[in-house]
Amino acid sequence: MKLMQRMLMAAAVIALITASGCNRSAKTSGAQSGTPSSAQGQAGDEKALVGVVMPTRSEERWIKDGNAVKEGLEKLGYSVDLQYSDDDIATQTRQIDDLITKGVKALVIASIDGSALSNQLANAAAAKIPVISYDRLLMQSPNVDYYVSFDNYKVGVQMGDILVTGLKLDQASSANPVIVELFAGSPDDNNSVGFYQGAMDRLKPYFDNGALKVPSGQIERTVIGTLRWDAAEAQKRMENLLSAYYSGDVVLNGILSPYDPISLSCLEACKAVGYGSTPGKPLPVVGGQDCIVASVKSILAGEQYATVLKDTRSLGAATVTLVDTIMQGKTPTGLDYTSYNNGAKIVPSLLLDSVIVTKDNVQSAVIDSGYHTLAERGKN
Repeated sequence: MKLMQRMLMAAAVIALITASGCNRSAKTSGAQSGTPSSAQGQAGDEKALVGVVMPTRSEERWIKDGNAVKEGLEKLGYSVDLQYSDDDIATQTRQIDDLITKGVKALVIASIDGSALSNQLANAAAAKIPVISYDRLLMQSPNVDYYVSFDNYKVGVQMGDILVTGLKLDQASSANPVIVELFAGSPDDNNSVGFYQGAMDRLKPYFDNGALKVPSGQIERTVIGTLRWDAAEAQKRMENLLSAYYSGDVVLNGILSPYDPISLSCLEACKAVGYGSTPGKPLPVVGGQDCIVASVKSILAGEQYATVLKDTRSLGAATVTLVDTIMQGKTPTGLDYTSYNNGAKIVPSLLLDSVIVTKDNVQSAVIDSGYHTLAERGKN
């Protein structure tokens, strides 16, 4: 889907939520349509406090996410306490406990481990604090009110599409198979399940007909997962794979990667053993996810083949609108009530669309849209 279509779809979903709230406003106490009273919440003239917890500030995308949600809510008059947990579960649980004690009126949580916050979620429910699971689904708890994310299965399909196109798999055969290795996301992040399933479903016909081969035999998600999405661990695994399975004439053609830093680290491991500089050993086709600046530069340099852009501005805007709707006592619409079961309940979900970015559309999808600036890319 082209970027403009994707942005229009996100805007339409947000408009649906808002419109529903306006239609119900006459029946909703304390939420008059067209008034700026939503930020007052239950605190009268005092601005309502919203707690936002992101997993880490060490990764570019989470800083963008946190800023998008904070700035959007503040524009509506809310007070926002934004916390980063530095990839430490104990820190995240303590931060959420503290926000509940402070009396926040809503919680937006992007978890480190989706199953590690059951006590905190129960405490939030007891305090009647609505919880929005942000991008990463909170698991094994009935106390998750909403989930806002991109459609993770479709993102996975796009990861598979990158290999199908980049490796010309429709032209491959069992007589001359394409050689790939597979990487998955963190085992404790439910998103990685959708990414993996979508990608493997897309690639299954090529595995079935013998056109696609994995010399290591490492295919199952539990084997190819990368704990905490750690790029250094992915690079070590890639180095071990190259050493163990790619001697002689065996050449790696492609890598399924779920995350840009993993993609870049795998490319570094390949370059270290001659890929990209040795005749007959071009850099493997590698996709990714999150469209970080370093990957945009790599795509433009002809190294990383593609990435999946999940526009944090759209995700942040949708989250802000959802919080505002809830705070006014209105009922959101346009939600998915079937796709995301966290092990304790079907979580009502607001799902956005993502877009594949290659060298051909990076200018329009990333630069012209304002997602990254020329200055961020190191250009004037």
